[in-house]
Amino acid sequence: MNYDVGQIANQFQISGDYLNAVPYGTGHINDTFLITCNEADCEIRYVFQRINHSIFKDPPRVMENIVRATSHIQHKLKSSDVSDTSRRVLTVVPTINGMSYHQDPEANYWRCLLFIEGTLAFDVLETPEQAHKAAKAFGQFQCYLADLPEPALTETIPDFHNTPKRLQTFLQVLDKDPCDRACDAADEIGFVLKHASMCDVLIELFNNGQIPERVTHNDTKINNVLFDKKTQEGICVIDLDTVMPGLSLYDFGDMVRTATCQAAEDERDLSRIEMDIQFFEQLARGYTSETAGFLTDAEKEHLAFAGKLITFEQMIRFLTDHLSGDIYYKIHRPGHNLDRTRTQMKLVQSIMDQEDEMNKLTENILNTLA
Repeated sequence: MNYDVGQIANQFQISGDYLNAVPYGTGHINDTFLITCNEADCEIRYVFQRINHSIFKDPPRVMENIVRATSHIQHKLKSSDVSDTSRRVLTVVPTINGMSYHQDPEANYWRCLLFIEGTLAFDVLETPEQAHKAAKAFGQFQCYLADLPEPALTETIPDFHNTPKRLQTFLQVLDKDPCDRACDAADEIGFVLKHASMCDVLIELFNNGQIPERVTHNDTKINNVLFDKKTQEGICVIDLDTVMPGLSLYDFGDMVRTATCQAAEDERDLSRIEMDIQFFEQLARGYTSETAGFLTDAEKEHLAFAGKLITFEQMIRFLTDHLSGDIYYKIHRPGHNLDRTRTQMKLVQSIMDQEDEMNKLTENILNTLA
């Protein structure tokens, strides 16, 4: 869709004169633009996003969560005398009316964030060291928000990582097969049905009080960490729409899903899909270096399992969307969600094949931190 981004920019407290806007990023959900302004012959850049309100049903509460989380982290950073606070946490730019979002005449919700210069993000990590630094950044993010004051944040997408409900939704769509696509995905459907029992494990641990609810990111794709171009340090966690109550293992599991395979999420050559144990080891080292002090025994024992579960959950989500007619994720070709499904299935199998070794690695890592 075409938007008058310049007119929308006028609704926010940006510095300088608006110059231009270009589409930005690779996200599946929101429409994102990089805005360039000129002030005294210096360029200042901002990120503008149209919040997808068909996915996030209550954008004002989404923005309330983001403001509370970023303000809390900013306070902690400043209390620790961190000099570059504005590069280590997102800055929400208010509207001219002091709001955290703007609603345009077509009822679209927009937000503005300060662009963090001198950084880059990776859709696919290049080295195990990068995995360590990204996981450290996500672990630190959880640590910063561990003492966020009440009330609890809003659940921006209810049951976002409730794997049993994801499975239930899949089964309902499969039963109806509204687009007559099940015949094209027989192997993938069979894989889900064969391994469906894993869906209940973390929810049962939570219900039994063995793992607690925490403030979590819930979408820890590796491209949601910004790296400093000079130091290569993971300095800022971004894409905070799903910051809400959740399980720490959901965050670690999605790191495993997105960082341990060096192929794209929609790679068609499945021979390239494999879980790299070296990347997993560095994820575990980076994450637990920040979180081992507050994780429960059950959380520590299920780090490897979480990678398998969240990859399986994402497979279910892509397959459900394929069967539904591609109504959730943006697609760029016919069968795109089925391609994504197949990469996740291959990755789940690879994790299963190496799960014993992954568990031994995490046990050894945690023993060194004890």
